[in-house]
Parts: sequence; C-alpha cells; structure tokens
Amino acid sequence: MFPETPAAAAALSVATRFYSPALLNHCVRSYLWGTVYAAAHGIAFDDELYYVSALLHDLGLTEAFDSHRLPFEEAGGQLAWVFGVAAGWPVERAARVTEIITLHMRDDVSAATDPESHLLQVASSWEVVGRHPEEFPPDARTELLARYPRLGFGAEFLACFEDQTRRKPDSAAAASVRNDVAGRIAANPLESRPPPISR
Repeated sequence: MFPETPAAAAALSVATRFYSPALLNHCVRSYLWGTVYAAAHGIAFDDELYYVSALLHDLGLTEAFDSHRLPFEEAGGQLAWVFGVAAGWPVERAARVTEIITLHMRDDVSAATDPESHLLQVASSWEVVGRHPEEFPPDARTELLARYPRLGFGAEFLACFEDQTRRKPDSAAAASVRNDVAGRIAANPLESRPPPISR
C-alpha cells in the first residue's frame, strides 16, 4: 500500500513525531486519495516522491516548524528539501519535493505537467474542502475513513489557518480564510459521520 523505501519510512517517522493525530491521518489520507485518483485517471507518478510530499506537506503548520515569516507551505517545502538531502536524495529530487509542497497551495497544475503536484492538489483540496467529490466513491470514503479517521481534523485545520492568517495576512492560507474556508470545511462531505462498514 505504501512505498517501502528508507526515505518513505523516515517521512512516516517524522510525520508521526511532529503532527497531531488528526494532521497525521490527514497527510496519510492525502497520499491515499491521490493514489485512488491516479488509478482512476491512469496517471503515472513517482510513488516515493508523492508519498514523502504528502506526508510532509503540512509540517509548516506544526509548532516545531512554523515560520513567523514564510507561508506554511513554503516553510514546509524548505524543510522537506533538508529532509530529502539528509535522506540521500540528489538535490534535484529534494527540490522536487519542495516544489510539490509549495504548489499544493497554488493554482492548479495539470497531471501532464507535474503529476505529483497535481495529485497533492486534488487530494488535499478534497480532504479539506470537499472539492470534486465525484472523484471519490462512497465505498472508498467509508473504508479509508474507518482506517484513518478524521479525529476532528476540520476544526483543527481551520484553527491552524486562522492562526496563519493573523500572522501572515498575505499568505495563501489567509486568502482561503477570506474565501470562507470555514464554510467550505463545514460543508465537506468528509466531515459527516460515515455510515458503518457492513460485515
């Protein structure tokens, strides 16, 4: 299910240490939603690169790695570059994980241009605000949420974005808050309690 490489294992260790349970599950789900979407659309992608990017993409929201100057996606992207180099990746590959994490809060990137960035954009926007629900069948939602529950993710994530907005009013997070991310999170079908899995 997950890539079995030293960098992937290290990314999970970092994520487990520094995220809250809700943010950890969100990042794991972001990876899995992306793989569901890629399979449905025949998108070829670098599994390790996407996994590491998905697992680390919100590190800039954590207390340990929050930057008071950089938007969280830029701070997290730079940290992921350090992670990639420390994991033994070439600098070009480390730069790709920085790019993927930074772009997940930017305008849409096409799958043909950058499949990993496209997958993280699709998966994280579905996770947070329920964008493109038609791409994610109800049975997949039920199974994935049972394995990796939300644990109050919507409220915790909104609090993170509101905090970013107070300190970084020109950031993409602040723009999302001004664009009623609170209402969109509340309306996300993933915020509803899923039906129980039938046995």
